[in-house]
Amino acid sequence: MFRDRAKSVSRHGPDSQSAPGPQPVSASAEVYARHSHGLEEFFRALGPGAGLCVLDWAGASQASISFITERGFRLYSEDFYQLLETHFGPDDWYAAQQDQARAARFLEQTLPFPPASFDGALLWDMLEYLASPLLEAVLARLYQIVKRGGYMLAIFHADERVERAPVYRYRIGGPDTLWLSLREMRRPAQLFNNRAIERLFREAHSLKFFLTRDHLREVIVRR
Repeated sequence: MFRDRAKSVSRHGPDSQSAPGPQPVSASAEVYARHSHGLEEFFRALGPGAGLCVLDWAGASQASISFITERGFRLYSEDFYQLLETHFGPDDWYAAQQDQARAARFLEQTLPFPPASFDGALLWDMLEYLASPLLEAVLARLYQIVKRGGYMLAIFHADERVERAPVYRYRIGGPDTLWLSLREMRRPAQLFNNRAIERLFREAHSLKFFLTRDHLREVIVRR
């Protein structure tokens, strides 16, 4: 297990910490800033960035690139949501994901990296939009390409009653700050409570949960 400076870590009894809800960055309120304990913990756990490599599923943005590379990390950015649209849209995503041939092509083109390529991965809320068995296949590939002892940051919606959830574009605004912009509203493949998240990452070494005021669960996964 790894430990936060002030909070204990437990797979079976995750500690939760509330963070301020999102605040508008601009008068148009199209981009929101939110405090992120998960982001802060992710980079603290990785330590000094010299020689380390991070995978970012939000797609390239100058803000995130500058933040990550200025700390000495190497970065590979991919817009995972756009790749899902390309491979499985525009009709029923989740039915299309059941097609084994399409799912295999998606994996080959999306995660074509050698084993142990990354020290960390920023997955954001993308796992909610993967249906089984593609979800399990993506996780299996992540366990291959993220080094043992590396870290992943994943975000899940805490409200299990919603029919459609906001899909966000994530940008790093600072060491503990995320900028969120809404892509669209979409029905998730499934919503995860804490127990379901534990089952999802059952092969991981440890998990740390943060429950925020804007009803997002941030989870740090240690490979």
